[in-house]
Amino acid sequence: MTDIAMIESARARLAGHVRRTPLLSSPFLDEIAGRRIFVKPECLQHTGSFKFRGAWSAISALEPDVRARGVIAFSSGNHAQGVALAAKLHGISSVIIMPADAPRIKIENTRAYGAEVVLYDRANEDRDEIGARLSAERGLTLVKPFDEPLVIAGQGTAGLEIAEQAAELGIDKADVLVPTGGGGFISGVSLALEAKAPGFTVHPCEPQGFDDVTRSLKSGRIERNDRQSGSLCDAIITPQPGNITFPIMSKLCGPGVVVTEDEALKAVGLAFSRLKIVVEPGGAVALAAALFHGEGLGDTVIAVCSGGNIDPDVFRMALDQQAA
Repeated sequence: MTDIAMIESARARLAGHVRRTPLLSSPFLDEIAGRRIFVKPECLQHTGSFKFRGAWSAISALEPDVRARGVIAFSSGNHAQGVALAAKLHGISSVIIMPADAPRIKIENTRAYGAEVVLYDRANEDRDEIGARLSAERGLTLVKPFDEPLVIAGQGTAGLEIAEQAAELGIDKADVLVPTGGGGFISGVSLALEAKAPGFTVHPCEPQGFDDVTRSLKSGRIERNDRQSGSLCDAIITPQPGNITFPIMSKLCGPGVVVTEDEALKAVGLAFSRLKIVVEPGGAVALAAALFHGEGLGDTVIAVCSGGNIDPDVFRMALDQQAA
């Protein structure tokens, strides 16, 4: 099980390979939200999302002979790119199983990082079965997107940075909002902050219609989404919370926040106009929650923008909405 020692070890392995993303702020965003907002832009991380942290953590921890045989992963895009680049930098091969309806930019970027991309129909095919078959045939090691202790540990390094950066700013109490799919990122961040910034409360943020984590935390048991696709927030759409991540979230997280796609698009536009960063809708749900769902939040909020791999058409849609 992931703990703070594993996160610290992951940080040591990541040293010199990962970017320490800053905390950004804007008085314009503070005014909209009615409180202080700081933004952790993991969209500026290698491959455009936090996923590189977990991918490097998991691959770097493999035994050399196992690592040399290559890795396999399944992802709608951001985990795919993180694993592909981490594998390339380790000089090994990677196979990435991606849904055929994933954003074209994510498929193309994954291939550009040197991965072999295998597309599947997420409505009619089982990615786990495909992954198990290819792993067995080729001797590949599966790097899971969220339900894997080493991946969670890598994602937790962002939480260590948040704790340090907040301390530098004199912040000892805050609500930390994290875009959440299967729960690997928020689990790692929560474990890090439990140890390093116990005055912080971490909240999962999700798009309307795909709020399995928020519902699961309310009911006390794992809840599934009725749909597996059909949202602009594709980066954080998963069937349900992970078996490893859900107990961590249940223990450490506060209530979830659910935002609409329209609010996520507004946050994309505001992130660009006020912070000069490019964020994808799924990566912007925490900022949307901070801006438009402040009830129950304290005076200081840290919103993580988890990814920036956005299709040009969707980005234009967000900018057009901002200009209207």
